[in-house]
Amino acid sequence: MPIPSLLLDRLRRAGLSDAVSVTPAEGGVAALAGIATRREGPPVFVKAFRETPADGLFAAEAEGLRALRELGGAATPEVVYAGRDVLVLSVLEARPAREDFWERLAHTLARLHTTTVHDRFGWSRDNWLGRYRQDNTWDTDGHAFFARSRLLRWLPEPRVRAALDERDRRALERLCERLPELLPSRPACLTHGDLWAHNILATRDGQPALIDPAVSYMWAEVDLAHLWSSPHPPEAKRFFARYAELTGLDDDWPARMPIIQLRQHLAVIAQYEHDWGAADQVRATLRPFRS
Repeated sequence: MPIPSLLLDRLRRAGLSDAVSVTPAEGGVAALAGIATRREGPPVFVKAFRETPADGLFAAEAEGLRALRELGGAATPEVVYAGRDVLVLSVLEARPAREDFWERLAHTLARLHTTTVHDRFGWSRDNWLGRYRQDNTWDTDGHAFFARSRLLRWLPEPRVRAALDERDRRALERLCERLPELLPSRPACLTHGDLWAHNILATRDGQPALIDPAVSYMWAEVDLAHLWSSPHPPEAKRFFARYAELTGLDDDWPARMPIIQLRQHLAVIAQYEHDWGAADQVRATLRPFRS
């Protein structure tokens, strides 16, 4: 079934019977998405998968959006409907290509990370990164949590087993054992969890808005690493300097990004046949830990 027809069918089954057409949206990777025109209401953003996803996937995403807004003060789309096989949200604007927008994002993210400090790492339930479950079992030790639930968790996945040889897997285990030496102890705070440029849009008045989260209480640098390590536009350069100023980051933070971004690279390998160079990045980061 073509994407517009599939999304229109999901909308009507969800009770939005006035939806008349859907224009596919660009930029997503895991899900199908589009903007739906309605006869009696404003347009809405609709998101679904071809196959019915795990029970609770969209409910968890809706919960994450509310948490970012209500706990962290970030702008997010309003949740119109969150069902088993479709998520419907209010429509946001495209991100403007301006440096001042990214500077405002630095303030948004700094506020999110500094006002939501928590005494444990994890979340009240598991949620999803793409279509894969994210283990959020509570832990008071950030290094242990990151090792168990964000790195080693991916090793059993078939595509990861195929991409990494035994020496690579052992190197990852060694890295995890040494995490307390490699990464400074930081408090947990509310994190978006999948913060790359495609998940940053804008409100009608041009303020940064966040979509598609995989929230948990984790190190703030998990969000920073994803933005730093994935493609971002030239005008984002000011974001990193301003965020560092606002949060008091030390000068060594860029050196930590490859280790922290291992989590996202492993998730990409696990989920997609084409990994956009993620396996090469993982092997490069693990090279010093190979025996």
